[in-house]
Amino acid sequence: MAYSTNSPAGKVVQDVLNDLPGLVAVAVVDITSGMALASHSNSPALNPETAAAYNTEVVKQKQKAMSALKLTGENIEDILITLTNQFHLIKLAGNKFIYLVVNSRETNLAIAREVLRSSADNLN
Repeated sequence: MAYSTNSPAGKVVQDVLNDLPGLVAVAVVDITSGMALASHSNSPALNPETAAAYNTEVVKQKQKAMSALKLTGENIEDILITLTNQFHLIKLAGNKFIYLVVNSRETNLAIAREVLRSSADNLN
């Protein structure tokens, strides 16, 4: 457990854990630095701090692609990556994002996205 509920990021991680107790991992990440501000993993195989750094690059590259395509007036709301057994969701919230990993066979995607939406609202 790498968070304190005294910080806004730590509170978001705790709220996500309360709403999705079976999650694989969650992190609140600063887009500028790529550092996890708060994180938690239920899997020893998944390090959310490492994932935070790599997923920051995913966000930055998508932002560059949108700029190159001149998609003015558009903002990234979330990014979904589907793996064989997992959903990886990235929900942007200002200069931060919430990174969530859930088991795709045990978690309803719509519920996971709603949890992220409400958590992102609390982060700002």
